[in-house]
Amino acid sequence: MNTLKITKATTEDVLKLQSIGRQTFSETFADVNSEENMKRYLEESFAAEKLTAELNNPSSYFYLAVLDEKIVGYLKLNTSDAQTEKEDLNALEIERIYVAKEFHGKKVAQALYAQAEEIAEEIKASYMWLGVWEKNFRAVSFYTKNGFVQFDTHIFRLGDDEQTDLMMKKVLI
Repeated sequence: MNTLKITKATTEDVLKLQSIGRQTFSETFADVNSEENMKRYLEESFAAEKLTAELNNPSSYFYLAVLDEKIVGYLKLNTSDAQTEKEDLNALEIERIYVAKEFHGKKVAQALYAQAEEIAEEIKASYMWLGVWEKNFRAVSFYTKNGFVQFDTHIFRLGDDEQTDLMMKKVLI
């Protein structure tokens, strides 16, 4: 693998972010969800207007994983009041780490996670947390390997389907 670069996304990257977001979410979950629920989720969650608003939120951060000028994954972090759950304002939420399927096992997710750790250190977060679908065994294993432990569960709605996410955290201080 050539040099992987992790770059901060801006509003100029909205279409690239939309493309990799839709691609990676589909690759990860299309086989286990209805076509209708997937279509609705992808349209709503990755709408250009929604992504632009999120990119403009100073409490959210997006990073792109770029390999040979090709975007192969991305990371979304939330701080303060941008967190999807009312956690500690001094915490960092990893809302999304997604990597294109053809690059699984090539340390891209680990590089994106390292970026999250760097931001957590910069903002002096007391801990990092995330929600991960209980049946996404690959991701659960990845986070466990990186020191996260389950502390709760919550419901994630994908269209009309309620799914259980494991809430996981890693204490930093």
